[in-house]
Amino acid sequence: MRITCPVCGERDRREFYYQGAAVALDRPLPDADAAAWDAYVHLRDNPAGVTQDLWYHEAGCGAWIVVTRDTVSHNVLGSVPAAEIGS
Repeated sequence: MRITCPVCGERDRREFYYQGAAVALDRPLPDADAAAWDAYVHLRDNPAGVTQDLWYHEAGCGAWIVVTRDTVSHNVLGSVPAAEIGS
């Protein structure tokens, strides 16, 4: 898989560290029960189709980027600096 870093250009995915889905998780309150904490720590969606993931360009410029990709076809549809998401 090839990922385009907004700073460095197209690179092999082995230069990047996958952090996970680029969505905010609803963190339980500190006094939440064990079931709520178990769900927060261990349960994640695993969608088939287009996702947005957070990647770190570990072997490159050190940028955090959000990569839009299709988990079915493995096509990378785009990438933007993580700082641009939500602005």
